[in-house]
Amino acid sequence: MNVVHKTGVQGATNPLKALESFGQSPWLDFIQRSYTENGSLKKLVDEDGLKGVTSNPAIFQKAMGQGTDYDPQYKDVLAHQIVAAGTLYETMAIDDIKAATAVLYPVYEQTKGLDGYVSLEVSPYLARDTAGTVEEALRLWKAVDAKNLMIKIPGTDEGAPAVRTAISEGLSINVTLLFSLEAYRKVLEAYIAGLEDRHAKGLPVSGIASVASFFVSRIDGKIDKKIDDRVAAGDKDAEALKALRGKVAIANAKMAYQHWLEVTASPRWQKLAAAGAQTQRLLWASTGTKDKAYSDVLYVEELIGPETVNTIPPATFDAFRDHGKVRPSLTEDVEGARHVMAEAERLGLDLDGVTKTLVDEGVSSFADAFDDLLGTVATKENALLGDALTKTTIELPADLDSAVKASLDAWRKGGIVRRLWARDATVWTGKDEAKWLKWLDIVDDRLADLPALEAFQAEVKQKGFTDILLLGMGGSSLGPEVLAETFGKHAGFPTLHVLDSTDPQQVAAFEKKVDLAKTLFIVSSKSGGTLEPNILKAYFFAAAKKVLGDAVGSHFVAVTDPGSHMEDVAKQDGFWKIFYGEKQIGGRYSVLSNFGIVPAAAAGVPLKPFLDSALYGVRASAASVPPALNPGVQLGTVLGIAATKFGRDKVTIVASPAIYDLGAWLEQLIAESTGKIGKGLIPIDDETLGAPDVYGTDRVFAYLRLASEPSAEQDKAIRALVAAGAPVVTIDLHDKLQVAQEFFHWEFATAVAGSILGIDPFDQPDVEASKIETKKLTTAYNETGKLPSETPFATDGAFTFFADAANAEALKGGSLAEILKAHFGRVKAGDYVGLLAYVERDEATRTWIQAARLAIRDALKVATAAEFGPRFLHSTGQAYKGGPNSGVFLQITADDVADLPVPGEKYTFGVVKAAQARGDFDVLAERGRRALRVHIKGDLKSGLDALGKAIDASI
Repeated sequence: MNVVHKTGVQGATNPLKALESFGQSPWLDFIQRSYTENGSLKKLVDEDGLKGVTSNPAIFQKAMGQGTDYDPQYKDVLAHQIVAAGTLYETMAIDDIKAATAVLYPVYEQTKGLDGYVSLEVSPYLARDTAGTVEEALRLWKAVDAKNLMIKIPGTDEGAPAVRTAISEGLSINVTLLFSLEAYRKVLEAYIAGLEDRHAKGLPVSGIASVASFFVSRIDGKIDKKIDDRVAAGDKDAEALKALRGKVAIANAKMAYQHWLEVTASPRWQKLAAAGAQTQRLLWASTGTKDKAYSDVLYVEELIGPETVNTIPPATFDAFRDHGKVRPSLTEDVEGARHVMAEAERLGLDLDGVTKTLVDEGVSSFADAFDDLLGTVATKENALLGDALTKTTIELPADLDSAVKASLDAWRKGGIVRRLWARDATVWTGKDEAKWLKWLDIVDDRLADLPALEAFQAEVKQKGFTDILLLGMGGSSLGPEVLAETFGKHAGFPTLHVLDSTDPQQVAAFEKKVDLAKTLFIVSSKSGGTLEPNILKAYFFAAAKKVLGDAVGSHFVAVTDPGSHMEDVAKQDGFWKIFYGEKQIGGRYSVLSNFGIVPAAAAGVPLKPFLDSALYGVRASAASVPPALNPGVQLGTVLGIAATKFGRDKVTIVASPAIYDLGAWLEQLIAESTGKIGKGLIPIDDETLGAPDVYGTDRVFAYLRLASEPSAEQDKAIRALVAAGAPVVTIDLHDKLQVAQEFFHWEFATAVAGSILGIDPFDQPDVEASKIETKKLTTAYNETGKLPSETPFATDGAFTFFADAANAEALKGGSLAEILKAHFGRVKAGDYVGLLAYVERDEATRTWIQAARLAIRDALKVATAAEFGPRFLHSTGQAYKGGPNSGVFLQITADDVADLPVPGEKYTFGVVKAAQARGDFDVLAERGRRALRVHIKGDLKSGLDALGKAIDASI
């Protein structure tokens, strides 16, 4: 602001100071930290008679976004706290408001509480939310804690009752965005009613101040445009219309003042005045002249009257000091003002419609300004945090890029991120989604529980365990597996192993890996009723008891939801500890709850840095971060729009070798969350990158790149894909601990993608269907001692083939090569092939399945999934059964070399695995999927070798 101290045209009298003699208080519509700190604001008080300050998001955006005034506080806050952009803005804004109230406080005292106020606006996002406005007004009032604060509340239909409540609570209120006489009447009524509510309770009504901010120049802007358009069109009333140009706004304001005079003269008001109440003064807002044809001080000079305020923008403030003229203009020619209003009505200028439009535009423009403000703060915060945040780079074809940007803007305008954080189920399907959103808060919760978790960590170290064996499935195992594979062994702590298979060879292999006498077993099951963790617990509890005796329980820890079957088992068997999950978090969103943090603690992962990294992810995707800068929303929008508008529903996950296992966790999160009701994203993990020409047009590539240990080969392949026009999202992690940040980043993105897809991302109906079929088969085994018989539709040496009638008819039978050729001949562009192997997942089988899947991809130019059962049943199995019918599945089963008993049951691990495979296949068939099961008899290695050669030949 340019402060020029000159005498006015009336000699030594400063026109600004002269306003006081007419009962009007000049306020300044401007605030900036340097302006307060360098004494400029105090000079205006001392020399110009300034009596108040108003602020709004647009003002703060300019203040915080320009220059370096706020840099020291930015740095100080970010050095000590992990905060969202909204919290950072509010911290700085409140400091500015406090500093300004200190400067204006002498005015407050001198005027006995009439003036000296500084206004702070509630979030413009709450303009249509009465309860939210009241809550925020009370919170800001308490945070600033200054007698001369005014809380700014919009005068919308929803804002008026909030004003009444806030006044009844003793807050001083500036009601903004008033354009019409009708809206002003409601606001004045709300003020009086609020005081009456307070008075009825025996509370004092003195010391409460309010102004009603009545906007002026914007009305003329709209009305004058209507007049000009009609005159240009040759309207028959052109001369009468031109006579109203530049007059309607002032006439409208004068009518509001006349209403104020009537009300304050009423017995109703006089009763409150006798009790010490102040009138709610009219404050003229938007008094900068927009039309160059008018005087630059028009809306100050023409609205001077007793017990009013004019909040003046800086340029107009300077102009009025320089050449303003003061007179009692507000009460001049009231009849003329009535005539202007009558003429406006007669000529159909629709002032009511204009003011309604202006309210809507005002609400929208204030929200836009707040978006800009928060975007400015977020941009600055991101720059200062640097490598503390993962970095997302999005490179898209032009058409997809445009569609993504349009969706991000729609999310901004619709406030959808704020609705998501407010647990609004209509962000998705409007059903029960709200009860599954505790994952939004879980990082803060775990940080609050950090002392107990660190105490457990110290105890594990002190007890001298050499190994940890986590027994779980799906969300209970895949997150801990990322931790085990990414961080390895921590000095002084046991090695974390994760077992999520019922394959008897794999169970036996893990038993041999660990020293049962020195192993801590973590049984991880949300519901406590899941088959796999229950039988794994039974097996290892019995095995450990043989070496530990009655002390076996002291080697077991349970992580489960409160009230679960597993809690009962843990108590009955004397487990060392029970850690509880959150019932309002689904398994695949649970990695940052105790299901991930307890294994992390036991394995020696540094908990505070890990959770702090996660918290950066939470804050980066906060409700206050505009969508275009919100990494979770950006990523989710790319995935959702690419799938729904461009058919790019294969999310191909590429991860640096040192963090490769993130892909397995992401598979479950994406597939189980989005693959349902015939829709969904199909995650493709661990598919070694090829040349661009091996890919169709159904891919989005997500590259999780560990910047400290990148793969030159992956980098080169990704650059080739970008050059070829493929959509690529690259996420740079600066250290391994930032996998915690990515856990939340992708959880949020998946929830966003689910909204765009129009599905509930928190249920998993088709996983349950597979469990039901498995249960039928194991029950049958317990009752009869065998699984129900099944008949292959073909046999070729060591291979037998199974399918439902429709698939068997399509494949006809014949040799291995002929059947495979017919099966893969059904693959079309945009399909994907799933290899579903129910065999031990070891180095040899993983090498085999990778070779097979890449051969299929390169030959058929389709995405390929390489999965091991039964672990994928609790992961990608949901999308395979419930998602789009674009999968062609080859299920592989084999004879077990040896089997293991399940304590307390007739069935064995081998029987359970067989039942799971058959149950899985039955549901695939029931859903009309193109599915073939091949069973290998005899030696697995030679069988897989022969199968691999046959696959190569068939494609």
